[in-house]
Amino acid sequence: MCGKFTAQASWREVVAFSQPIAAESGGDEGGGGDEIVTYRVGGALPVIVWDAEAGKRRVVPMRWGFPDPKDWRRPRPIHARAETVEIKEPFRKPFHDGQRGIVVFRTFNEGEEVFKPSGRPETRQWTIDPQDGRPRGFAFVWRRYSIGGQPAPLLFCVMVTVPANELIRRTVKAREDDPRMPAILDDDAWASWLGEDGADAATAKALLRTMEGVNWTSAVEPRKPRSRKEPA
Repeated sequence: MCGKFTAQASWREVVAFSQPIAAESGGDEGGGGDEIVTYRVGGALPVIVWDAEAGKRRVVPMRWGFPDPKDWRRPRPIHARAETVEIKEPFRKPFHDGQRGIVVFRTFNEGEEVFKPSGRPETRQWTIDPQDGRPRGFAFVWRRYSIGGQPAPLLFCVMVTVPANELIRRTVKAREDDPRMPAILDDDAWASWLGEDGADAATAKALLRTMEGVNWTSAVEPRKPRSRKEPA
């Protein structure tokens, strides 16, 4: 399941692709570096939301993964299934309340469970790359949580998933009985998913479809070389 993806550090492409977006931090939404950054489970994500009061989209930092009841620093769950997002807790209420967001990505990773020669399992990472450089949006659901010891509620989000497409089923997930992938929103679906066009929950749910017919690549991610310890 996707637990890592890349995106462009600046929001220049998002602004050109969508509409002017106000950053929560108040920074220059069209500036910043053009380098590619990596986002991971448990870290902060720049989530696009619809600010109905201000009548515009905003980018709000949120932590990827709802907090575990026993330890809020532990992200669990990190995904919500599209088939049950409108009826299953803890996703049902934020979904119906319009707490739906979008996170833009360039590439994303999927893990393949394999076994070492010793018989021990490990996860082999694959990178899925659309190759055309266009910004695309993952569907997310978000919530506010009051955390003991924190001065104000914190924002957490989970990625919505759908059944894997043919490319991922054939390569990364060939051994899985129920292969999944992120729900990727078509270009014309952003306004309805965010709720800015007044679309109801049923319309938003219908947007969560497997993206098929893609000309993407999938490749095993190279292992990072082990760093050598300097002699004492």
